[in-house]
Amino acid sequence: MRHPLSTYRLQIRESFPLDTAAEVTGYLRDLGVSWAYLSPLLEATPGSDHGYDVVDVTRVDPARGGAEGLARFADAARAQGLGILIDIVPNHMGVSDPRANAWWWDVLRQGRSSAHADAFDIDWEFGDGKVRVPVLGADLAEVIDEISYDPTPAPDAPDGLIRYYDHVFPVAPGTGTDAAAAGSRDAVAAVLEAQNFELRFWQDEAADLNYRRFFAVTTLAGVRVERPEVFEATHAEILRWVREGLADGLRVDHPDGLVDPGGYLDLLAAALTEAGGPEAGYVLVEKILEHGEALPSWWKTAGTTGYDALAEIDRVLTDPAGEAALDGLDARLRRESGLPELTGWHDLIHDTKRRIADTIQVSEIRRIVRGLPAALREEFDTEALQDALAEILACFPVYRSYLPAGRRHLDAAAGEAEVRRPELGDVIEKLVPALADTDFEIAWRFQQTTGPVMAKGVEDTAFYRFTRLGSLTEVGGDPGQFSLDVPGFHAAQAGRQASWPTAMTTLSTHDTKRGEDTRARIAVLAEIPERWGEVLEEFRGIASTGHGPFDALLWQAIVGAWPASASTSDGLAEYRERLHAYAEKAAREASEVTGWWEQDEAFEERMHAVVDAATGPAAARVRAFVDEIAGDGWSNGLAAKLLQIAGPGVPDVYQGSELWEQSLVDPDNRRAVDFGERARLLAEIDADGAHTPTVDESGRAKLLVTSRALRVRRDCPERFSLYRPLEAAGLASDHVVAFDRGGVSAVATRLPHGLRAAGGWRDTVLLRPAVPAVDVLTGRRFPGGPVLLSDLLQDLPVALLVDEPACP
Repeated sequence: MRHPLSTYRLQIRESFPLDTAAEVTGYLRDLGVSWAYLSPLLEATPGSDHGYDVVDVTRVDPARGGAEGLARFADAARAQGLGILIDIVPNHMGVSDPRANAWWWDVLRQGRSSAHADAFDIDWEFGDGKVRVPVLGADLAEVIDEISYDPTPAPDAPDGLIRYYDHVFPVAPGTGTDAAAAGSRDAVAAVLEAQNFELRFWQDEAADLNYRRFFAVTTLAGVRVERPEVFEATHAEILRWVREGLADGLRVDHPDGLVDPGGYLDLLAAALTEAGGPEAGYVLVEKILEHGEALPSWWKTAGTTGYDALAEIDRVLTDPAGEAALDGLDARLRRESGLPELTGWHDLIHDTKRRIADTIQVSEIRRIVRGLPAALREEFDTEALQDALAEILACFPVYRSYLPAGRRHLDAAAGEAEVRRPELGDVIEKLVPALADTDFEIAWRFQQTTGPVMAKGVEDTAFYRFTRLGSLTEVGGDPGQFSLDVPGFHAAQAGRQASWPTAMTTLSTHDTKRGEDTRARIAVLAEIPERWGEVLEEFRGIASTGHGPFDALLWQAIVGAWPASASTSDGLAEYRERLHAYAEKAAREASEVTGWWEQDEAFEERMHAVVDAATGPAAARVRAFVDEIAGDGWSNGLAAKLLQIAGPGVPDVYQGSELWEQSLVDPDNRRAVDFGERARLLAEIDADGAHTPTVDESGRAKLLVTSRALRVRRDCPERFSLYRPLEAAGLASDHVVAFDRGGVSAVATRLPHGLRAAGGWRDTVLLRPAVPAVDVLTGRRFPGGPVLLSDLLQDLPVALLVDEPACP
């Protein structure tokens, strides 16, 4: 099977369509990239910047360039020797604009008689055969006067339309009336009653919907891709890409949402082989693994998209000595804010997951209850069953199981649930056999529900409450694991090389909470926890929300993402707006004081005042502290990039991250990238090969490391066939992590502040084989055998040694 040596993620959208992407393929080749990796291309909701809200599975989105644009991009990529990996979305479709989605529109118009009724995961029995659509600003009786019936026929709505502000819905055949068209309130109500959908108050989405969603996103409706006819219809265009040589591989979004991810991957593998032959089967899955969890070995995939690698790299660069002090700082902030002290990460996520189960996932839990065996529903009342299911979900230790595999996770969750809620013990004991029996539909539905509870409870809630060190609260990471020692890091990489050598690795994605270099700078705080405590106290004296832990989160974000452009008034103003958006999202996701449904205006005013102070009167003071830690942050950033690109797996470079990537959570991390500037800088670095770029705000050093490492992977693939840890000896040996891939060795500094404070490398040597090598980052040649790290790393905090003779 053909696979990439590296990938480069491009966010294709209306402002960066396929033809514009084709123009950067030459730059990607020069950078050293092996394959271009494209975000979803099927037609999405009008105006969508991300493409995960597909509305038409039959064609490439015209706004993104259409079929012709994809063909031109493929020609350009092939001309530069690039392969193509494309993101696909089998789990759901976008329904925020019903008229844009012909399948959904037809279901709303014709109900169960629609040819597409079985394409969506709708519980028709619940809701009297109607699809419940939560778009109203209040209950129907309160807003009926704001709803109108327009009898004007249209090709897709021959019986007219129902309008509610910007929302438009099709009228079922034969149900419109003249009285309703004339505006009679009662007649409009009668027409609404006759439809195959029911308009509901938007907050009813939490408890009373009857279709499966993506997590808690009501505008993304679950698709029943497990049905052969639905699989065929939703993949016909995708398989055309493979058949016609427009795609070499696929990245599958959110497979955990499917009824049977393993079965889906079997279907996909067979279809890809039929479409493109045995070389066309490279498939990655966007699967988040909990700490210590393994990817199902029987899945037909090359591996995950790499969040596990991100967590390992971040933690080997985090100082374990800072954990106790940062815990103490967090405890003090909580006491001062009148908050209970945290008893641990596990208890925190139990409570946040339980909150999700009791609120925005109630619809899904109620659907499971409705599907339970009659004997259970007769023995226990609905409230007890719902309570017990919610508790098991809150205790579930991973995103999902894949029965019969993973039964131990269900048993563990049930055991913990009984300990936490002994009064539910009898209910839980009798629920488990039903939840484990795949002859019951509810066993599959339960597996589809554990993931949303985990994602929303952990990533989108607890990550914003557990604030001792923001660099650790990242997708795929376990913030309860503070750091990883060098032997542990080596063990993880050796395991990846042995089991999933062509899985993707990543440091930044369109979903990460913070860009890789924002995290790299925040990680420095673990080396200076006492200093950080002093600075945070000073900053809080300048401006505070009154909530100490949230202040810590916000001020970490401010200093972590502080850009070079903030040295100008325009750059500072732009950064201020980015921070306001981040602060609002972070506070509402945390949902401790304010939230998406109900806002605490006073708190949010204080929150925005912090941003205004940090980027206004206190900007010089903030910048002074940023200058204190920036150098060590850059060292961490270069180390992370080298460890990722040179390490086992297929490294992905997220668009723009070859320079400093100091984004915050989406949509901040999807901002436009200046490829012209990057191409110019790369050409300058290549032309001035005798001089090593200075590690500074320009990011040239990172561009050097990224391009040289990618080129070595591309040009010397045979020298990345194994993984051997390299050992250092001497006083500072704990400050280096190094490995040999089979003729190429990566050497990276870790904990740079502590290294400098202790006097530098001193006598520390890297123990190497007796083979001369050239550091491709600096061009310097080193004889075989041990090398002083003070010599090897005198220009940069990293080195990439290629054994002689050089690659062909």
